[in-house]
Amino acid sequence: MSAGSDVATARAFAASWNHVGEGPTYTREQFLDWMAPLGPQDFAGQQVLELGFGNGSHLYHVGSCGPSRLCGVELADTLETARRNLRHLPPGLVELHRGDLTQVDLGQFDLVYCIGVLHHLQDPYAGFQAVLRHTRPGGRFHCWVYAREGNEVIIRLVEPIRRLACRLPWWLTKYGLALPLVCPFYLYAKGLARLTQRAPAWAERLPLGRYSLWIAPRPFWFFHHVAFDQLVSPRTVYLERATLESWLRHPEVEPGSSYLVFRNGNSWKFGGRRRERSG
Repeated sequence: MSAGSDVATARAFAASWNHVGEGPTYTREQFLDWMAPLGPQDFAGQQVLELGFGNGSHLYHVGSCGPSRLCGVELADTLETARRNLRHLPPGLVELHRGDLTQVDLGQFDLVYCIGVLHHLQDPYAGFQAVLRHTRPGGRFHCWVYAREGNEVIIRLVEPIRRLACRLPWWLTKYGLALPLVCPFYLYAKGLARLTQRAPAWAERLPLGRYSLWIAPRPFWFFHHVAFDQLVSPRTVYLERATLESWLRHPEVEPGSSYLVFRNGNSWKFGGRRRERSG
């Protein structure tokens, strides 16, 4: 596959983000969950960059944390959607750019994050290198990706459907495939949550158990959005712990600053600080 695969992926996700409705797709609670161990205080007064901002949902919440500068880059044609969702923020705070995150040079920032993007790139490691490149020496970075661990059901059952679905018109994928396919999972997650209100530990051992308990409180439209996102992408990879550990041994990562967190039994959060330059 060529670099053009990233363009095809961006085009597919534009169909998702431009038709999900106005306003942030994620709640503040979800945003804080994705960003932990970073908290609101880590964004306050900082120059912040998001690589792959989608419809601006994460920027929406970062903007409420008091950054001094808020910047984002996105390859998909979602700038107008994101601008509408961020129009409540102070004038001049937000800078949105359209471009390939692996190629652009937007300068260096105090904090750089990339949520749910690296695992859709033709070269995920090039995306991680872009995260580091945009992080100032001593600055912080944070990423979230799909894990290979814990996603056996998705890889075996959903991935074959995705390879077909990503070739269809977006509306057919969203309403003809994602909608009926997500209904059984919606019932599974809701039922699991109800059965485990007093003793949830055993449910976490079931397929997608921890993730199901996390998503269960969300409304049906959110389940549908997640299913559509899963099926619309022309490319998805699932990253192993060993791969991410090797990334975090990059010479530009400050030794002892990195972290790797297994989230909801099927994804990884990882980050750290960029090494200070000697002298």
